[in-house]
Amino acid sequence: MKLFIYHTPELTPTNSLPDCAIAVDVLRATTTIATALHAGAEAVQVFSDLDKLMQVSGEWLPSKRLRAGERGGAKVSGCDLGNSPLDCTPEVVKGRRLFISTTNGTRALQRVELAPTVLAGAFINRASVVQYLLANLPETVWIVGSGWEGSFSLEDTTCAGAIAHTLLTKLNCPLAELAGNDEVAGAIALYQQWQDKLVEMFHHASHGQRLLRLNAHEDLKYCAETDILDVLPIQKELGVLVKKD
Repeated sequence: MKLFIYHTPELTPTNSLPDCAIAVDVLRATTTIATALHAGAEAVQVFSDLDKLMQVSGEWLPSKRLRAGERGGAKVSGCDLGNSPLDCTPEVVKGRRLFISTTNGTRALQRVELAPTVLAGAFINRASVVQYLLANLPETVWIVGSGWEGSFSLEDTTCAGAIAHTLLTKLNCPLAELAGNDEVAGAIALYQQWQDKLVEMFHHASHGQRLLRLNAHEDLKYCAETDILDVLPIQKELGVLVKKD
């Protein structure tokens, strides 16, 4: 297995795809997707374009859909939800499809949607991601951070490092054998620095500060929880993620 980490969708190669791609948007899209599927959502369908989300979701009965829209960290007018994982309780999402568009995370998923296997990863389901990789041993793996509007995000690369660090430990192999690019070593180092103080790391991160200004303190605490959900969002058709059995 060769693992590559890319800080943003824009930094991924344009002339190739991996056997397995993992999109990471800790704050908050992939955390929200994992939480919604764990709470019983039928599926999560992602969109980079809000108008397209409204058009496609309009074909569904209101009782069977939820529209989740976020721009700049805030809920989009006309949507049922924003991008808070704490809103995705079983009472709200069970049996319904979540149609979601966010500033960054849905762009990362769409960048890699043509890969044979597409997963959504976050701190909360890190163990499930690693378990899948160990069970299937894809030849090439990309972890793609969502970043913020094309720029590096501390929290996404730290989460990529958490996945890489655990994978390295479980495989018990040299870093040089696993790492496909230098970003893997950098991400692991970031995780080792912050692993015991993830909430503090979020407070340093620019997007964490953005969310704090929106009073999303509880979201940050939740997004910093590690390995709390046994759930793996996997793409079953373009742009549609379901809970892997």
